[in-house]
Amino acid sequence: MNGRNRFLLPALSLALVPGLALSGELTLSGEGSVRYEPDSARLQFTASAEDPLANKASEQVGEQMEKWRDSIKPWRDQLEDYSDARLNLYTRTIPPVERGGQSTQQAVASQTVSFSISDLTLLNPLLEQAQALGMEYNLGPHQFYHSREQQLEREALAAAIADARARCEFVARELSQSCGEVVTMNINGGYRPAPVMMAEARAAKDVVSSVGIREITASVSATFTLE
Repeated sequence: MNGRNRFLLPALSLALVPGLALSGELTLSGEGSVRYEPDSARLQFTASAEDPLANKASEQVGEQMEKWRDSIKPWRDQLEDYSDARLNLYTRTIPPVERGGQSTQQAVASQTVSFSISDLTLLNPLLEQAQALGMEYNLGPHQFYHSREQQLEREALAAAIADARARCEFVARELSQSCGEVVTMNINGGYRPAPVMMAEARAAKDVVSSVGIREITASVSATFTLE
């Protein structure tokens, strides 16, 4: 885990009490971050075909799906939440400019495969099978995630809290005091994993050579007593 901390100017509130040493409260912020590489992905591939006859278009998609199911047998048990059962069928009108001045009706059939993988070594073999069958797909940063993202969020928050405590201790030493208990603490905003580097596959016949690094950040605002 690589953390990133930055000093922000604290707001210092001190109260003078007769007969007692200088005391008060110190309000400051803390930041923490965790960098990681996704280990899982949610994928979708679509088989489609067009024909003047709806049953012909459906048959072509059915044949394509059978080839797909046969090609992925070595990895089928590792594809989580697998679904490919729904066939979509609609009719589109081909403009006259595309058919020599006469519009026609064309049946369009499609079937989408969706699943998740927790082993990214399967990604390129699956892409290769989809490409060989002419299936449509898109890869984007939102499709990749880490199976322990909640734990990583907690680690980023823990780093932010530790950063706030370290800042308090630093300022307290400069004032010849000590950092005491937490009076209040606010967690600022949510956790937003941000891509630092994107997955490289974008078009057909590409393979993914690097999924990319993500970063989760967290920040807190805390008030400590000074003793």
